Amino acid sequence: MYTKTATTNGDTGRTLPPDAVLFGRSEAMAAVRLRATKTCQTSIPVLLCGDAGTGKETIARWIHRHSSNADGEFVKVNCAAIPNSLLESELFGYEKGAFTGAHRTKPGRVELAHNGTLFLDEITDLEMGLQSKLLQFLQDGRFSRIGGDSETVVETRLICASNKNLEKEIEEGRFRADLFYRISVIQIHLPKLQQRAEDIPMLAEYFRGSYERQFSKRSEPVGLEVLRYLQNLNWHGNIRELANAMARHVLIGPEAAWGQIPGMAPRRKWASAGAESGVPLRLVANEAIREMERRAILEALQAHKWNRRKAAEALKISYRALIYKIRDAGLSSRRPPAT
Repeated sequence: MYTKTATTNGDTGRTLPPDAVLFGRSEAMAAVRLRATKTCQTSIPVLLCGDAGTGKETIARWIHRHSSNADGEFVKVNCAAIPNSLLESELFGYEKGAFTGAHRTKPGRVELAHNGTLFLDEITDLEMGLQSKLLQFLQDGRFSRIGGDSETVVETRLICASNKNLEKEIEEGRFRADLFYRISVIQIHLPKLQQRAEDIPMLAEYFRGSYERQFSKRSEPVGLEVLRYLQNLNWHGNIRELANAMARHVLIGPEAAWGQIPGMAPRRKWASAGAESGVPLRLVANEAIREMERRAILEALQAHKWNRRKAAEALKISYRALIYKIRDAGLSSRRPPAT
């Protein structure tokens, strides 16, 4: 979501934007900044909550950068991206000969985060056995590598993130309540982008400049009428989606870029608002077409009881194309639960 830079231990570092851009002008982000600032003064665990693309990792890096352990490593583990069969060894490491293929001793991410920050993204994807081991580590700061007899003591700041409702995960038996209380001493909830629309112009300009440097390419400034249009969209991918849109703007130009914003329906009727707000007719037409396609897909899914293959046949498109369009339109591919 931000400009990438090289770093150590295999993690992908990112250049943090200026605080004025990161937190913007919105009241929602002012509350985030206040709590994050207070968090930096301690080393207690932090839980970042919010939809995908709202900037949880960026806030975690900001907290690390402004904490007393800023000289240590910021070590990220994406719990959703690593199979559970490998995640324990990734977190806690292993000794030589611990299992087939363990030809050398390997320290885990927990150990690499000594005197730094351990960031566990999508913490709810940890299986129960690993949740227990993580809980034990949080209680006394000790752990053993796989195949090891001795214990290792580590001092690290833990920051976790999730885009799921952890209370619901606990109720449904997928997450330990005692671990939740350990990792959520301080909770910070990040707002959706549409809840901080006043920050969009500043974010858009930041991303435009960032991608201009990354691609060594000049681009046109984003016009006021387009900025008004962007502020009235439902950004299902949040800041990440805005960043992608600005990358297209820099690479292929505004004429093509703003006709490819996926899965977004305006929060008001642009056909009637176009004249008063100065929105280009081309953008209004593109948005209307996307909204009609979204409704057609939804009606086909409902008519065939959410059977995607039958819906694809009814729409006379391939199954793969339907799956793409479902995601593109921001629709769930599953039947909503009965109420």
